[in-house]
Amino acid sequence: MKTIYNFSLMSLLGLVMFNSCSQDLLETSPTTAIATNEIAQSSAKAIAAIDGMYRFMYSTGYTTDWEHEEFGLSALNLTADLMGEDHMQAKSGSGWFYYDYLYNVKSDYTGTAGRPYAVWNFFYTLISNANYITAAEKTMQGSESDVNYVVGQAYAIRAFSYFMLAQWYSRTLVGHEDEPCVPIYTDPTNKKTQGKARETVAKVYAQIDEDIIKAEQLLSATERVRESKSHLTLAEVYGLHARIAQVEENWELALEKATNAITEAQKEGIKVAGVSQFKGLNSVAAQNVMWGVKIIADQATKYASFFTHLDADMGKYGKAAPHQIARSLYAKMGAKDERRAWWNPEDPANGEGGYQQEKFKFVNYQTWEGDYIFMRIEEMYLIKAEAECMTNHDDLAQQTLQTLIQTRDPEYTCNKTGKELGTLTSDLTGSLREEIINQRRIELWGEFGRIYDIRRLHQGFVRTAGDGHPSAACKDKLNNATKNPESYKWVMVIPQSEFDGNVNMDEGDDQNPFE
Repeated sequence: MKTIYNFSLMSLLGLVMFNSCSQDLLETSPTTAIATNEIAQSSAKAIAAIDGMYRFMYSTGYTTDWEHEEFGLSALNLTADLMGEDHMQAKSGSGWFYYDYLYNVKSDYTGTAGRPYAVWNFFYTLISNANYITAAEKTMQGSESDVNYVVGQAYAIRAFSYFMLAQWYSRTLVGHEDEPCVPIYTDPTNKKTQGKARETVAKVYAQIDEDIIKAEQLLSATERVRESKSHLTLAEVYGLHARIAQVEENWELALEKATNAITEAQKEGIKVAGVSQFKGLNSVAAQNVMWGVKIIADQATKYASFFTHLDADMGKYGKAAPHQIARSLYAKMGAKDERRAWWNPEDPANGEGGYQQEKFKFVNYQTWEGDYIFMRIEEMYLIKAEAECMTNHDDLAQQTLQTLIQTRDPEYTCNKTGKELGTLTSDLTGSLREEIINQRRIELWGEFGRIYDIRRLHQGFVRTAGDGHPSAACKDKLNNATKNPESYKWVMVIPQSEFDGNVNMDEGDDQNPFE
């Protein structure tokens, strides 16, 4: 089973990688490893191990030879965004991400290169490492505050990892509760551990709920102040919980957690920023960034990086394979909306396509630097507004939405009401919820992963040449599949290596549909 046997030396040997540290624990490369008993003996060593997990979130070559499209969490967010209708890749370039965009990656499941293996391996590696730390919760030495700080983060990372696995390898929760999802491991594993069967979607979400609640309890009981925005604190865990509650369609909980996330983030001085205050979306120091990782020159992954693929001015992948916004989505912004600067309708390279992105830019082209941002406070306002709408508080939702969007467009107002959404994302209803989702599509373009929202909203979509999609991306066969809200196009197949090593999973019974 790859989860146990194949995915990394760390899990094979029962070790957890960590970084030696000074101020920012992520500003060094992994140097050594600690056994489980050492974690139990020292909260300081456990904190170092946690930092190795965050370092892993932006490393390259962690699973396959295709490292140019595998640079951690940002690579998966980009993939999920390209799977929707708003974000297009105008040309194939070197091929990186283009086959995700065309839904042509499932055939890679037999190898150790490509998306099926990479996503599975990425999150189970994080889970394996988190399990060593959570297992040491009762015996770890150190101050109670430090123990809560590190173990709380481990629970949060495990919750987030199962949440992401569930979104990749099963259909969305509501309406598919009893369908198969992924195996659950909560104890340390080694090469003798027997693989487990797939659990239902409902059981996986029950584990996610249990872990995220435990993370909140522990992190609310620590006095330790994080040294880097790479660390998850109570604010970010509330934010993750709000995301989870959205997918669970638990709107009272989503409202509570998004509100809590905003309140906790504000205590740290984090607040909504104007577009001109976070140009390039490349600095975790920006006032609106809740969670992200700082990339320094000696850790820059060069060609295998988020900005290399997005920033056309670098003259590399982003130029050969331009990333563009759909024309219809761009048109939804008001004339004075500052976010229009994130795309260039006048770029000669646009041709008949969408509009070239200018949202994501390197900090320094010579050193390949640019920070990766995983969560901004603006997302929390959008979750809050949607949750207020869904709990029949349209007036509050309008106010929340206006509070945010007026920082982008001073003339923006919203008096829409109602929750109705179209069968397709292009079937317009004029409802308040639709308006909130549209603003979310604009605000989080390229950051969050549009396909996650399409799935939880139970909508279908089509791509059109009129929006700028190339002909390869809007063929009838693909559009007929993505029109279906129950589509298995959006569900990744399980890598062959899992079936080869796990006696409790059978390829004939447990593989996801390929179409």
